[in-house]
Amino acid sequence: QVQLVESGGGLVQAGASVRLSCAASEHTFGSYAMAWFRQAPGKEREFVAAVNWSGDRTVHAESVKGRFTISRDKGKNTMYLQMNSLKPEDTAVYSCAAAIVTGPYYYTDVSQMDYWGKGTLVTVSS
Repeated sequence: QVQLVESGGGLVQAGASVRLSCAASEHTFGSYAMAWFRQAPGKEREFVAAVNWSGDRTVHAESVKGRFTISRDKGKNTMYLQMNSLKPEDTAVYSCAAAIVTGPYYYTDVSQMDYWGKGTLVTVSS
């Protein structure tokens, strides 16, 4: 069972940049599709970005497209979310998730993910 640990959250001002990291415990990290989700206070968890097992296919939610970039480093068993031009509405707990896959796919739905990290809080002040 893979364990995921997020880091990099904190309090930043609008317009700033932050990079989140998600470290995986499994040496078979490369066998999982990965994704970032977020949950703002009082709202449901929503999809942010996803990447396939090899890292050559990615997708981003419309709300973050052009500002956020997902990537992964299989050698380091780590996934990243580079967040630029942050807005107050980006304030949320960001969680990484992993899905067992048998091909070069990515998943964007909460129900498709098999493992979750505990999340890291990003607060963007105006």
